[in-house]
Amino acid sequence: MEYVSALVPPVVMAVAFTALIVTMVKSQGGANKAKEDAAVDAVLAARAEAEGRTSGRETA
Repeated sequence: MEYVSALVPPVVMAVAFTALIVTMVKSQGGANKAKEDAAVDAVLAARAEAEGRTSGRETA
């Protein structure tokens, strides 16, 4: 019976990890992909603009 109690935690973790990966793969793309991409692009643009302003102040 000890071998069952020793195997249960790794099996449970493997199943949970597999479910997590499947969920991540299924959530990629789809109807919201363009909206998510636009949000990421907006954040990157804002960060680049903020860094540009910061570096401009340091050199001026």
